[in-house]
Amino acid sequence: MRTTTQSLSLPEKQSYTFAEYAPYVKDLQTDKEKNVIYLYSSDVAKQHSFIEVANKKAYDVLILDGVLDSHFINTLEQKLEKTQFRRVDSDTIDKLIVKDEKVESVLSTEDQEKLKGIFEKAISSPSMTVTIDSLAPDNLPVTVTMSEWSRRMKDMAKSGGGMYSFMGSMPDQYAVSVNSNHKVAQKILSAGTEDQQLQLAKQAYDLALLSQGMLTGADLTNFIRRSVDLVS
Repeated sequence: MRTTTQSLSLPEKQSYTFAEYAPYVKDLQTDKEKNVIYLYSSDVAKQHSFIEVANKKAYDVLILDGVLDSHFINTLEQKLEKTQFRRVDSDTIDKLIVKDEKVESVLSTEDQEKLKGIFEKAISSPSMTVTIDSLAPDNLPVTVTMSEWSRRMKDMAKSGGGMYSFMGSMPDQYAVSVNSNHKVAQKILSAGTEDQQLQLAKQAYDLALLSQGMLTGADLTNFIRRSVDLVS
């Protein structure tokens, strides 16, 4: 195994056996259900922003970028008790490793519902499910993710996953997490008109897509034009 960071006082090397690596993450990366969560990246360059968020919480991220790693992960989870592997970009960091502590939202329930409606209207896509989450203010304002299960099944389908091959033809479904404690959320709610609210929400959403390499074609062109208008 290889790791992306030395944030957990690991020995001075980048490759480890599982037995060597496990003791260094067990305490910090155990969730409230007593599962040890191993975060991993399949593409360090594309998932850099998610790795950075994990590192801010002193979590370590494994590099599992091999063709057969999705199968390897499944095997490890079956063999190891109370152990789960989660790709670093499969959810917000607080949902990847769920702790007992809870971050309260600075927005009222009414404002959270209003914010959700704005994003749903701005995105207008059945493949995107919007949630409003109470995250740390320095977390990303909007995060677009695909669940660990869906990603893993699709990865296995690509590598000739036998019974999982049908997953390759299934439509992609994503979660759009809006951070209610980020200043962008408050800026959207305080915008003067509905059009301004929708424009800001779409901009924040498109930035999240851009960070995932998911913004292409006409959507990318419109994003660039909107960005020029916003800074002009």
